[in-house]
Amino acid sequence: MLKRRPQLLWLLVPYVVFLAALPLVNRVRPLVLGLPFLFIWLLGATLVTPLAVWMAWRGDHK
Repeated sequence: MLKRRPQLLWLLVPYVVFLAALPLVNRVRPLVLGLPFLFIWLLGATLVTPLAVWMAWRGDHK
């Protein structure tokens, strides 16, 4: 299935950002804008998720 629709690999981006990278970023320091690094990471991942879904949709829509 992915051989014919490689654009669906964009849907793996949220998984990797949220789960696979979590052990690497699970720390309080450094602080970014006064917030723990993990909080900033999760906020960024939340903002990247709709972009990845849109990229998958745009590629699959054609």
